[in-house]
Amino acid sequence: MKKVTFYLMMMVLSLSFVPNQVLAAEKNPTAISNNPKEVPAEVKVMLDRLEEIKAMDKSDLSSAEKKELRKEVRTIKADLKSSGNGVYLSVGAIIIIILLLILLL
Repeated sequence: MKKVTFYLMMMVLSLSFVPNQVLAAEKNPTAISNNPKEVPAEVKVMLDRLEEIKAMDKSDLSSAEKKELRKEVRTIKADLKSSGNGVYLSVGAIIIIILLLILLL
C-alpha cells in the first residue's frame, strides 16, 4: 500500500511540472546576422528579404500589395522562429514515458 501511494505521489509531482515549450532561441533574429559564418544560407536569405522589405518605400503601394508584404513578413518571421530547434513533448508522451518508467523500475 505504501508503494502505491508513493507512485501516485511521484506521478502527481512529475505531472505538475509540464513545460509547454522548451525553446532556446534569441529574441532578436537580426542579431544572428552579425556572425555570417554561423548563419545557414536559407536563414540569411530570409533575413535579407526582411531588411529589404523594411527599406522599401511603401507609400506608393496599393493596399493589396501592402497586405501581401505583411503576409510575407509574417510567414518569414514564423519560419525563423520555427528554425530555433526547440524540443516539444506532448502531455500524452510524458504520461507514457512516466508509465513505462514506473513499470520498468
